[in-house]
Amino acid sequence: METSTAFSLLDLFKMGGIFMWPLLVFSVAAMAIIIDRVLYLFRHKLQISELASIVLNAIQKGNINDSAAFLEPAAGKSMGARVLLALVHHSDLHEDRLEKAVETEALGCIHSLESGFNFLTAIGSLAPLTGFLGTVSGMIGAFRSIAEATEVNAQIVANGIYEALITTVFGLIIAIIAMSAHYILTSFVDRFAIRTEQACSELITALSKGNTHAATGAHAD
Repeated sequence: METSTAFSLLDLFKMGGIFMWPLLVFSVAAMAIIIDRVLYLFRHKLQISELASIVLNAIQKGNINDSAAFLEPAAGKSMGARVLLALVHHSDLHEDRLEKAVETEALGCIHSLESGFNFLTAIGSLAPLTGFLGTVSGMIGAFRSIAEATEVNAQIVANGIYEALITTVFGLIIAIIAMSAHYILTSFVDRFAIRTEQACSELITALSKGNTHAATGAHAD
């Protein structure tokens, strides 16, 4: 009759030794950051195309300030609305200064979206290193057991190595989760940044043309 060799997570945690504690901290921190960022990205909508169409329509009608009434209520939950609202509020500035104002607002939005991403990168780097450190420590203990044993057998070596590699496995799992989440979340933010840049560039161009036509008409009068 075969005996079961399955271990629970608690058993593996105890077998991993003292270095399992920092790995536990890394895993909890990584999951907390991932959940927080996912909820934040969903709560702050990253759509800007529809909002940009509304502003463009207002520019074409010569009433860009009218779009502010639509953007202001949405600015609390939409990063795109915040950027476009900055464009509307500074629409009377020169093109260069307008681009600077919109860029500043966009960078602020992107910074808030990327908050915590650096911690995911740090965890992704530190977790496997901590796991390797635990493995080295475990291997030292295994070889010490071999040195102290009067009779060396395969079981002494195998058990020591088996326990030592547990920290490496957990460290790599944590790193894979942290880095995968980082890449996925970053892709959403990068996509928003590209779409925002394109939309604002089109709106500033349209606004510049509208101001040029208005100035030309005024000189003609």
